[in-house]
Amino acid sequence: MKKNSYPKPMLTPGEVAKRSGVAVSALHFYESKGLITSTRNAGNQRRYNRDVLRRVAIIKIAQRIGIPLSTVSENLAHMPGDKRISTKAWEALTEQWRQELTRRIETLTHLRDDLDGCIGCGCLSMRDCPLRNPGDKLAQEGTGAILLDPHRDEE
Repeated sequence: MKKNSYPKPMLTPGEVAKRSGVAVSALHFYESKGLITSTRNAGNQRRYNRDVLRRVAIIKIAQRIGIPLSTVSENLAHMPGDKRISTKAWEALTEQWRQELTRRIETLTHLRDDLDGCIGCGCLSMRDCPLRNPGDKLAQEGTGAILLDPHRDEE
């Protein structure tokens, strides 16, 4: 029988990796970006507070829904790294992400709908192409396939 049945307060990188489902190298990367923090023991080995498991789970959720790590870093910077995230903080965070996802869905829906006008053409330079040449802005630069001109940026 074990002496102490309480959870360990500090975890090794391997333990965090196993519990969270991310590689140790990902933990080091997250730490280098300020997403998570660790301490060092007397032997100069990394140790993570148990609450890092929750932060890693949040990072994984954010990545799965396409939230950039820079945004996640900004969001987590306002939350304590060594404590659980409160319900109120989680609700505020997910509301921000929900708004971002809604904006992206709207943008993708518009792009999908505008794409219908380009099917069959393939050139993406026709006068009314809403994707590549909105408002026929390229007409001011000349005629022909302007976007394919390799010297266009030199002018």
